[in-house]
Amino acid sequence: MKITFLGTGTSQGVPVIACDCETCHSKDTHDKRLRSSLLVEVNDTVIVIDTGPDFRQQMLRENVTRLDAVLLTHGHKDHVAGLDDVRAFNYIQKRPMDVYARAEVQQIVKSEFSYAFSEEKYPGVPQINQHEIINHEFTVNNIIIIPIEAYHYHLKIFGFRIENIAYLTDVSEIEAIEKRKLENLDVLIVNALRIKNHYSHYNLQQALNLIEEVSPKKALLTHISHMMGKYDDAEKLLPENVKFAYDGLKLFV
Repeated sequence: MKITFLGTGTSQGVPVIACDCETCHSKDTHDKRLRSSLLVEVNDTVIVIDTGPDFRQQMLRENVTRLDAVLLTHGHKDHVAGLDDVRAFNYIQKRPMDVYARAEVQQIVKSEFSYAFSEEKYPGVPQINQHEIINHEFTVNNIIIIPIEAYHYHLKIFGFRIENIAYLTDVSEIEAIEKRKLENLDVLIVNALRIKNHYSHYNLQQALNLIEEVSPKKALLTHISHMMGKYDDAEKLLPENVKFAYDGLKLFV
């Protein structure tokens, strides 16, 4: 399996255009973060988790020419706003894009991209096959995917386990029964917004507590705001088996 971090950042915090902090003005590419998204390649199947506003840019940067499915963690704009750009894959692959999400997220997709679902479609609109998922495993091209239910403040969201990697973003709480799905992982990817507490996202210590509890072989932190500080400085706060992910990072698992 190959995983590529398309983006590891977040819309949370002061907009970069209005910020004079060292992180926002850093010349280190590790500190240049697009909105969080993950590309997963298993055998011949290519899956993207979340299509934020930077989706098109991320696909072009990584030269992605095939995409089999999109998994959506939740319906917030910074995770779905780029879905319109699956139209490029519609054109290349000559088929609709399969999009997997819970029922309420699929309703948001229908509302946000209503033109893609109208009876008389404008030529060239994105073609989307919606697949409603619940908290039960499902398959994409025979790849088993296990949803992991968590909370983003009061909002129920999904993370996903694919083989021995798991991806959690925008999590602020996860129940014990769902943590069992995180056992025996090679790689756990989990959000860590900043050092201070936040009402709807794990902070650094909360992410590290989860990592210690479920004991993956390796852990990577994502959905990181500029308030975490510069990459080189923040890395010093981490235990040996935990690293900050960065845009473009590739792992073979």
